[in-house]
Amino acid sequence: MKTPKERILLVESDPDICDLIARQTLQPMGYQVEVAGAAAQAIQRALRLAPDVILASMALPGLSAKDLLVALSSQGFDVPVIVIAGKGMEGDVIQAFRLGASDYLGAPIREAEVVTVVERALKQVRARREREELARQLKDTNQELQSRVRELTTIFAIGKAVISITNQHKLLAQIVEGGVYVTEADIGWLLLREENGKDFLLSAYRNLPDSITEKIGQVWEDGLSSLVALSGESLTIYGSPLKRFKISSLGQSALVAPIKAKKEVVGLLVMVRKEAKPFGANNQALLEAVADYASISLLNARLFKALEDRAYSLQAGVENARINERIGVDLLNSINADLSQPLNDAAGGLSAVLEGKIGALTDSQTSTLRRCLDDLLFIESGIAALAGTQKTETVSQKAAVNLTELVRKAVSHYRGIARQGSLELITELPSEPVTVSGIADHLLKALEGLLSTAIRSSTTSGTVTVRVKTIPQNPPLAQCTIHIGNQSITSGKHRPLRSFGISLQVVKDILTANGGKVWVEKQPDQARSLHFTLPLSSS
Repeated sequence: MKTPKERILLVESDPDICDLIARQTLQPMGYQVEVAGAAAQAIQRALRLAPDVILASMALPGLSAKDLLVALSSQGFDVPVIVIAGKGMEGDVIQAFRLGASDYLGAPIREAEVVTVVERALKQVRARREREELARQLKDTNQELQSRVRELTTIFAIGKAVISITNQHKLLAQIVEGGVYVTEADIGWLLLREENGKDFLLSAYRNLPDSITEKIGQVWEDGLSSLVALSGESLTIYGSPLKRFKISSLGQSALVAPIKAKKEVVGLLVMVRKEAKPFGANNQALLEAVADYASISLLNARLFKALEDRAYSLQAGVENARINERIGVDLLNSINADLSQPLNDAAGGLSAVLEGKIGALTDSQTSTLRRCLDDLLFIESGIAALAGTQKTETVSQKAAVNLTELVRKAVSHYRGIARQGSLELITELPSEPVTVSGIADHLLKALEGLLSTAIRSSTTSGTVTVRVKTIPQNPPLAQCTIHIGNQSITSGKHRPLRSFGISLQVVKDILTANGGKVWVEKQPDQARSLHFTLPLSSS
């Protein structure tokens, strides 16, 4: 029915009319009635009271009701004004309507007519207020709908990014940005648990201070996230309870959502508002949805890395098999080329001794038999080298390899061959092991190939020096140098030294596959040096 909150301003100088309208008619019906005796006073009270309806007499002292209508219009008042007119004031009433009056009461004033006119005006006021309230509700609903659409669009964009972005750093940054947007937060960051640890690393952020962003990729404890990591449940906190946590230095309201994989917390999404405005249930639900997408992205990243490692392993296996095949083929070709003549020479020399064609063993005979023995030893070393290639390397992945130990093994293998020609093999190795990254079997074959080339390039009574050192650069390298000493051939008595080993081209392929380089350096005094480098192992 009637509401006591509806206020009516009565502007009338006649006390009898005021008593009739206010005390006898409107107040008993529950209306709040304020009386003003003049237009000037009415304007002031209208500003203070904000009435729902104004009743104004056309016969006011001083400023008239028409002046009051003009004043109210200039002040922006949109209030129904009912004018009270006596007999013979029809012209003034018409002018009042032109100035904005909504209705009028004619003399003599009757209570029933007052109630009817006021109710009619208030009905219009109520209808207008209902329209305004509906318009406000519609506007609020529309804004809320637009907000939900933006939030869903953001969630959809994050979901699309999860399946399309392979750069994990970029993806995590977009997840944090989406979390900040859907929760209407000022600051946000993402913490990920270490691979084989319990600490959480700062992995992505938005709007964090520079003093904290410097810790990207490092352990960072905000004082609140560890509680969520233990409980596995989202947490929202604001105001005074937040002050005892380190996170309070960034804002006055916080929301933390766990990122789970198989019910285990692997990360945390943290949102902060600078003002003490609590995060609502809708904010929490949206952040948990973002956290679910983050969980999917982390799982996808792990699967992608596993596939990448598998592909790399298969590729490395194929490459290793190809190199093993080339090593075997190269040694077979070398043996085929180098063993034919020694075998013929050995067979001819031994036949001559056995058939007695040589006679008593003279110095020449002894020399012939010794050469036969050398040829047979050479054949034996070739067979041993060929047998070595038949061993299948089971470890195809690169690992930490002791380069100094490989050098010792290769030099030991060729020392007997070098000794036949009075060739001295010298090693200059550091006291501490030099560890490189590579495949040990392949690197040993490469070293043997380089030593074989060095021995072939030398003459009797010469020297071959093998040196190993480290080069402090970024990234750090290990360098091996095989120096062939300066030789001078003065007579035809010196035999060229022979040795089995893979070719320089295969050596180059092996070292390149292991991340290294090889080159030959010639010096003015006819000496030569073979060099190669390999990356030092980080382990």
